Amino acid sequence: MSDTPALPAVSRAWHLVSRPVGWPQPDNFALVEAPLPEPAEGQVLVRNEYLSVDPYMRGRMSAAKSYAAPYELDKPMQGGAVGEVVVSRAEGIAVGDRVLHSGGWREYTAVDARQAVKVDPEAAPLSAYLGVLGMPGLTAYVGLLRVASLKEGDVVFVSGAAGAVGSLVGQLAKLKGASRVVGSAGSDEKVDLLRSEYGFDAAFNYKKGPVKEQLRAAAPDGIDVYFDNVGGEHLEAAIGSLNLGGRIAICGMISTYNDTEPSPGPRNLVRLIQTRGRIEGFLVGDHYHLQPQFVEEVGPWVRSGELKYRETVVEGIENTLEAFLGVLRGDNTGKMVVKL
Repeated sequence: MSDTPALPAVSRAWHLVSRPVGWPQPDNFALVEAPLPEPAEGQVLVRNEYLSVDPYMRGRMSAAKSYAAPYELDKPMQGGAVGEVVVSRAEGIAVGDRVLHSGGWREYTAVDARQAVKVDPEAAPLSAYLGVLGMPGLTAYVGLLRVASLKEGDVVFVSGAAGAVGSLVGQLAKLKGASRVVGSAGSDEKVDLLRSEYGFDAAFNYKKGPVKEQLRAAAPDGIDVYFDNVGGEHLEAAIGSLNLGGRIAICGMISTYNDTEPSPGPRNLVRLIQTRGRIEGFLVGDHYHLQPQFVEEVGPWVRSGELKYRETVVEGIENTLEAFLGVLRGDNTGKMVVKL
């Protein structure tokens, strides 16, 4: 590219080369070098600075029909990313602008300007647009307030509560007037973090005993809202503790993502009749029209420090796969991002 002599000739990208069965393995992936993409009219070339790795990406590695198209084999994978525009062939976006887009898992990408959202690096750190002010934050906001219809005084239970979404759900619930917020996490360190930093009223390590018993101890008067990131035993326990008119928002079921056989469903669904309870699954992609309202309401809490967030940062594109596998293992506290 004659107009950008400082750019490299090649760029690296992660490809899916075979579909995982059960837990993804390193030989399902390859880090591939290819010529730098040339942006067409209406596109921009972005040098990615931060990449997002998220649990939902495991589903896209399967060929099974789902809400998002499967990753194509032997082509660059996709995911949230934020970076600097280094070539622009589109009106409204200039070289030097920072944009949020879905061309992750690679160093450089050419994206349609219509699919790139300008972000302000002065208003928040760039990585925040992949987490607290990005898809995970909007997921927490929509799931808690729209899907679970949080009301002042509700008792709220969140699974995977130390993760990028769960930690925000608990804090938003407190800011919106929940009377008690309970979280589960997979280590004593994360449990301490939920109580000391994120303001949860109670938290427990689900690896230390049956979830049902630990939830009953943490919420002896039952729960009104359950935000589910985990599924399995957690979902059954939440149904068992549901109060009259309780609501369950199904965001994710990470405990089942790598299963090779169907997981048994909750055995106590009759409780939904007794409690007139409601379970609703949702996808954040159906609610992106709420992004401006979300940023307007939540942005000031982030800037003031009332809404706290953490990130687990892994450096280097070569470590992107390990970062993703770490999310599936629960190694991250808060949002897992890769810094290039």
